[in-house]
Amino acid sequence: MKVHILDDWFDTLRTLPCFAKLATHDVTVWTDHQPDAQKLGQRAQDAEALVLFRERTKVGADLLSHLPNLKLISQRSVYPHIDVEACTARGVLLCSNMHADAPSYAAAEHTLALILASYRQIPQQVASVRAGEWQSGVGRTLRGRTLGLYGYGRIARAVAHYAEAIGMNVQWWSSDEGRARAAANGETLAPSREAFFATSDIVSLHVRLKPATRGIITAADLSEMQPRALFVNTSRAGLVAEGALEAEVLRNRIHAAVDVFDTEPLTDTAHPLLAHPNVLPTPHIGYVTEDEFDLQFSDIFDQINAYSNGAPIHMINSEVWS
Repeated sequence: MKVHILDDWFDTLRTLPCFAKLATHDVTVWTDHQPDAQKLGQRAQDAEALVLFRERTKVGADLLSHLPNLKLISQRSVYPHIDVEACTARGVLLCSNMHADAPSYAAAEHTLALILASYRQIPQQVASVRAGEWQSGVGRTLRGRTLGLYGYGRIARAVAHYAEAIGMNVQWWSSDEGRARAAANGETLAPSREAFFATSDIVSLHVRLKPATRGIITAADLSEMQPRALFVNTSRAGLVAEGALEAEVLRNRIHAAVDVFDTEPLTDTAHPLLAHPNVLPTPHIGYVTEDEFDLQFSDIFDQINAYSNGAPIHMINSEVWS
């Protein structure tokens, strides 16, 4: 098959073991981002299979109209960036592994890194010493603090293990089903949603973005957080009500560490989530490690081979294949 890989910005995939799975295909790798649907369609017009890097490129009816040969989109995890109905209408099969066996340890580690860096003021201290100064402030210790984890999934549970290893107290909040699973496993649940936000020194969000969870964290939730509390989001920006985090940060009450944004790439350097001194931003790198890429794209390339062999797996719109 003619396979086009989009948005491999650092040309990483060719260097990974999983790339060998595409040996029998005609592969084109694009290392830049082309947001214009017509221009992207022109460069990839012979593509029979499209490989996506998470949500870096949106796939809608406009782009699909410029890809006359496209039969398959192969990616991993959730797909809010893909118009599934438009794919189905054009006979394009979407395959995406939604139930990977292992959590994203890269995302869990990045969550811990953001928490540590925020509490110990690492970016500010590094900037100070590089500027010829010395200590620029006083950090805080994590041991004994309460970490509130919102969402009882695999990544959150990995974060909990890391937090407990350094002596933090962990409490949970989630959906009714998630809280039931947490209680069955003997976890500590906050007595109420309000208490969860009010008594957590740090709140870290670990929920999949779908229509039912969009805006699940409200301005009222953030206003419950205690002064100097830290809000961490390595999941998806759309889980927080639009503008709510920015408004709360500008009140100078809470701190934030965010890896995800409503607009990506976010290049407005005056945006509160980039400019405010109480925010530690990173450019959606929670899953960006060689190890995680090899794990994820091994699944993605397996989906291409399964389709090529006439037995597709992880079909989202299976009616296309039927």
